[in-house]
Amino acid sequence: MGTKADFTVTVSKKEVVAAVLPLQEHWLPLSNLDLLLPTVDVGVFFCYKKQEALGNSISFGSMVSVLKKAMAQALVSYYAFAGEVVPNTVGEPELVCNNRGVDFVEAYADVELQNLDLHNPDESIEGKLVPQKKQGVLSVQATELRCGGLVVACTFDHRIADAYSANMFLVSWAEIARSKSISVVPSFRRSLLNPRRPGCIDPSLDHMYMPISSLPPPKEHHQTTDNLISRIYYITSERLTDLQALACSNGYKRTKLESFSAFLWKKVAVLAAKDNFQITKMGIVVDGRVRLGEGDKDKASLMGSYFGNVLSIPFGSQRVNELIEKPLSWVANQVHDFMDQAVTKEHFLGLIDWVEVHRPEPALAKIYCNGSDDGPAFVVSSGQRFPVSKADFGWGCPIFGSYHFPWGGDAGYVMPMPSPAREGDWVVYMHLFKRQLELIETEASNVLRPITFDYLDSLAPIY
Repeated sequence: MGTKADFTVTVSKKEVVAAVLPLQEHWLPLSNLDLLLPTVDVGVFFCYKKQEALGNSISFGSMVSVLKKAMAQALVSYYAFAGEVVPNTVGEPELVCNNRGVDFVEAYADVELQNLDLHNPDESIEGKLVPQKKQGVLSVQATELRCGGLVVACTFDHRIADAYSANMFLVSWAEIARSKSISVVPSFRRSLLNPRRPGCIDPSLDHMYMPISSLPPPKEHHQTTDNLISRIYYITSERLTDLQALACSNGYKRTKLESFSAFLWKKVAVLAAKDNFQITKMGIVVDGRVRLGEGDKDKASLMGSYFGNVLSIPFGSQRVNELIEKPLSWVANQVHDFMDQAVTKEHFLGLIDWVEVHRPEPALAKIYCNGSDDGPAFVVSSGQRFPVSKADFGWGCPIFGSYHFPWGGDAGYVMPMPSPAREGDWVVYMHLFKRQLELIETEASNVLRPITFDYLDSLAPIY
C-alpha cells in the first residue's frame, strides 16, 4: 500500500484546557540546567488504529472528551505545562504558573492511517498532525483520520521540560484517562539543582559550553544546496546485536547506544571526506538524574520524579580519515571515552556552577551551534524511556509513536526509541543533512530501513 503526504488537514475546533482545580498563581524559576536550552519546541505523536468497544467503534468525539478531561486533571500535578514563559527583570526566562492552560486542537485529516508517510515526517507530520505551539508551554492536537484512526500529538517548550519530564506527563495523562492514579507525582523542587557556594568548575566545561556572546559568526557551508531534513527509520534487535558485537573488543563491553552512534559517526564521516572536511563531531545527550542522586537516597528518589531539564551534551571530535579507516570497535571506544567525562555527579554539579558564573548571559552547548567550518556535527539522544507502550488512553496502545524534533541548530539530531511492534527493536528519528541521509540509506540499507506501516505489520509482534 502506498504512502501519501499531500493530504488535507481541517481544524474543527480550538479551545484551551486548564487544570480542573484552581491553582494559586506563582512564579517558578528555571534551573541553571534549564537555562542552557535555546528557545526550541519539541514534538511527539502517537498513532492509533480504529478501535471497537463492545462491537461499537469509539467515536472521535468520545476520545477527545476523554483526552480533555484527563488533561485537565493531569495539569493539577503538571501545572508547569499550563503556565507561560516570560522574561524576568534581567531578561532570563521564568515560568509563571497561572493556569493559562493548554491549547487543544481538534482536526480531521483526509488520509488513511496505513497511507501516512512515516518515513518523511517533514511532509506528513510537520505542520499537519503535530501542532505549532503559538502560546503557553504545551499544545495538543487530536486528529481523526479517514479510516477512523487517531493521531494524538503534543508540542512543548524544551526550556521547561526534557524528554524524561515529557514522558512522565504522557504516562500520567494516559493513566488518568484510564481512571488510574498517576504512578509518578512530579517534583518541581529547584533547590535540587542549586549551585554550590563556592562553585567548582572543571575546565572541560568550557570545551562543551559557551556564552552566546562567544558564538562565532555564521560561516558559509560547503554544501550550499544541502539542508537539514527529518526521516524515520527502523532497526531490528538482530541488527543492533550485530552492531554491538562488532563494537565490542578486547573484553570491553559497549552499549547498543554507543555501538549504534559509532556506526552513524562512521557513515557521516564518509560523506564528510567526499566534501573535503578534515574533522567531524558527535555528541551524546546524557541525563543527570541518576548521577545527581548518587550517595543520597532521598535526593535520588526526588531526582527520579524531577520535572525540568537535567541534561548535558558531551561530544567528541575526530579526524574523518580515522573514523573511516578504523574498525567500529575503535570508534565505539572514542564514543565511550567522551561520554565518560559527563556520566558523573561532579560533572553535573560543575555544570550547574558553570551556568551560575555566566548568568544572566545565556549559554549553549557548543555542539548545538557547531559554528565551525571544519566538518559536520550531530547529536544522538537516547529515547529508550519513550513510553510508546504506555500511551494507552483507553482505546489500546499506539501502533506507532515518535518524537519529532527539527531543532534548528547547525548540528544534526538523532533519537532512537523503542518500537511498539517488537521488543528490542528501535524506531530512529533522524534530523540530518539530506545528502547524509541519502548516503546512509544507500550504504546502511541492511541495518536501517525506511519505516512504513506495511513493514510494521510484517513484523512478528512480541508485545
